[in-house]
Amino acid sequence: MPLQVLDDAPLAGLNSFGVAARARRLVVLDDAEHLPRALQAMAGCEQRLVLGGGSNVLFAGDFDGAVLLVRTRGRRLEPAGERSLVAAAAGESWDELVSWTLAQGLSGLENLAMIPGNCGAAPIQNIGAYGLELAERFDSLLAADLDTGRLREFEAADCRFGYRDSLFKQPAGARWLILELRLRVGGWPPTLAYADLRRTFPANAPAPDAAAIAQAVRAIRARKLPDPRRIGNAGSFFKNPVLTARQAEALRAADPQAPLWPMASETSLPAGCKVPAGWLIERCGWKGHREGNAGVHADHALVLVNHGGASGRDILTLARRIQDSVAQRYGIVLEPEPRIVAPP
Repeated sequence: MPLQVLDDAPLAGLNSFGVAARARRLVVLDDAEHLPRALQAMAGCEQRLVLGGGSNVLFAGDFDGAVLLVRTRGRRLEPAGERSLVAAAAGESWDELVSWTLAQGLSGLENLAMIPGNCGAAPIQNIGAYGLELAERFDSLLAADLDTGRLREFEAADCRFGYRDSLFKQPAGARWLILELRLRVGGWPPTLAYADLRRTFPANAPAPDAAAIAQAVRAIRARKLPDPRRIGNAGSFFKNPVLTARQAEALRAADPQAPLWPMASETSLPAGCKVPAGWLIERCGWKGHREGNAGVHADHALVLVNHGGASGRDILTLARRIQDSVAQRYGIVLEPEPRIVAPP
């Protein structure tokens, strides 16, 4: 099948916000063997952007460069000591991969069910939900240098995983195109620390299996988060801020009911505890707010939505107003989760 290359390509159907934008060039990579030709097709463009499922990007204008749309498919299981190794091509749907591993009777990814997007984006964001992060199941990945086409294996330490962060989100890692992701699955005990899961599976009840946990996670997500197929959104728009000890103390002094989450296994309020961004936004009065066709979801203040016809610039303007509001009231800076693609 020939490599698909489109000039002046529309992007509205390729991002979960559903905002209209155009790319100077769109190159569709559906076979990793075509990568050298894809890189050649992108060579005439100074700017470049890798796009997968489009669930973690906001186009706040047209993109005057080349977009590489990754549509590679393939997955396999390999034995790896006490566990199994699942390998998935970057273009595979993340949620379909989770379902596939569960169908093989393999635990480990159930808490991450129903996260939108593709497998290639998962390590970039170090996706996480309901008490688990991808880094905790990560084995390795294969990536290609967009400048040279050179292939490289990355181990966990190479990826510099952090909270919704990795090497690949930083300037030093921007040149790497993830081709294959490998995860350790099978034999993991249930992860039930998250409050909604504790309520679903009380400590005095029999331990649930992975499929039951995944089913509960899907029900929680469906209840809390809007379906991007019905209303444009990218899920949680802001990261939960990580506070210093002084910030945590000041927030508790200003509002004793402020929900603060100690990170890792710590039980006090040290530097590094989190506060839910949605709580901050709601306390500032933004929940359900609407400006034209851009708005804040009525049920979840952390989700910005496109009610239909909003531009990416409209949504970005609203996001910045929310950031300013939270900073003025609490002195806390909210950081967006999605990648913002905006003209200079």
